[in-house]
Amino acid sequence: KCLTGTDRIAEVAKKYKAKFYINVQGDEPFLNPRDLKKIIKSLKYLKKYDVINGYSMITNKEEYKNTSIPKLVFNKNKELLYMSRAPIPSSKKFHFTSAYKQICIYAFKRSALLSFKQTKKTEFESKEDIEILRFLEKGFNIKMIKLSGKSFAIDTPQDLKKAKFFLKK
Repeated sequence: KCLTGTDRIAEVAKKYKAKFYINVQGDEPFLNPRDLKKIIKSLKYLKKYDVINGYSMITNKEEYKNTSIPKLVFNKNKELLYMSRAPIPSSKKFHFTSAYKQICIYAFKRSALLSFKQTKKTEFESKEDIEILRFLEKGFNIKMIKLSGKSFAIDTPQDLKKAKFFLKK
């Protein structure tokens, strides 16, 4: 009955009390283990923040325009301001210069997960189909952690072909 991976983690948080919970989304099978270790080392931020999420640099125009890849903007403290499947940030003439993408590794406080579970999908979460926006819309603080970006998510048949090629290597 869970609509998202975070809903499933929230169900675990209801049954098992812990200081924090880490979610590596299933669409990230080639996750760099060093990235997971970096998120674990970043758990100290959960004193100030409710959620930790990974990001990396977008390296080409194709990734920037790909609607399967959530793009994000954050402030100087690496606090998430917004995330979208649209190409953001963008120039007035829609030229790609630089941007960041989400890497689907999260760390959560239990209280944030329980609050997430008590709320239906929010407006922007529904429009963008990005579950972390529910936290943002509810006023939770989200710390973004720079990761290697060496993994890639499998969201489309084209991504699956890329994954099969990667495995053959």
